[in-house]
Amino acid sequence: MKRILLTAALIAAGLSTSACVTIIDASHEDGWRAKAATPFNEARDLCRETADVHSPAFETCMAGQGWTRD
Repeated sequence: MKRILLTAALIAAGLSTSACVTIIDASHEDGWRAKAATPFNEARDLCRETADVHSPAFETCMAGQGWTRD
């Protein structure tokens, strides 16, 4: 029984830390630069509504908000 609980705890810990990686998609450290831009989080959230984060359409949307990626 202890082995099952330990295994379950380790799996839960692994899944909870991997979720953090998927939540944080893009930030200022990911090479985004701004010129007269909408605040980053606002622009990112707006563009996520219309495009996949890893698509060219997302970068086009972000550029429309004043953000470009190096």
